[in-house]
Amino acid sequence: MLSSKDDPSDGTNRVQTGRSFEKLAARFFQDQGFEILERNWHDGPREIDLIVSKDSLIVFVEVKSTSSRKFGHPVERVDKRKVYNIVRAAQRYLVDEEIHQHDFRFDVVTFTKGQLEHFPDAFTAPE
Repeated sequence: MLSSKDDPSDGTNRVQTGRSFEKLAARFFQDQGFEILERNWHDGPREIDLIVSKDSLIVFVEVKSTSSRKFGHPVERVDKRKVYNIVRAAQRYLVDEEIHQHDFRFDVVTFTKGQLEHFPDAFTAPE
């Protein structure tokens, strides 16, 4: 698991910190036998942090981090608008890559003070 030396929230800029936590999340999924399909996949202004797969499952992953819970848990920042954007981007990805006959889910991985928490199936695509 993560140790304090793995915690990239040491005062570097926000984008660098985010990318560092995304790398740690990717490593987390790889350790579980997932293949990384995409990192920071864009559909116009929409972005999916990680797209991973294992067998016939594709997982769209949002990564959030914070150095404290003063303003709440980082998973709470995945609001309705964020969910909408991730789902729309995921739909575009599935169409663009002509992916059929796969299951998919939306996970959130959070880091608080470097501590990883995984929320599998954190939300579903609205009907």
